[in-house]
Amino acid sequence: MSTLRNKVLLIGHVGQDPEIKVFENNRRNVRFNMATNEYFTNAKGEKTHKTTWHIIVAWGNLVDMVDSHVKKGKQIAIDGKLTYRDYVDKDGNSKSITEVIIQDLILL
Repeated sequence: MSTLRNKVLLIGHVGQDPEIKVFENNRRNVRFNMATNEYFTNAKGEKTHKTTWHIIVAWGNLVDMVDSHVKKGKQIAIDGKLTYRDYVDKDGNSKSITEVIIQDLILL
């Protein structure tokens, strides 16, 4: 069990053009949404599918790769990890968010 870790592997389509954010210390990240589809037969015997949206974040050298090659509609495969964070929105409401932090990316 000690070899298990926080790991996510996804193949899907980019739902929006990536957005780069630059921080005060000149660190940058890039964020975009990615859709994955699951196909199955429902209880009535009908073939159907479910789309799940994921928030994807990349840091470091992957920012330039994503900026150069990843656009809305592009199919990609990612290897990453789940992160969870809490924040307070502009109206003062507490929110939670789940993101996938990319560790590797393959353009398909």
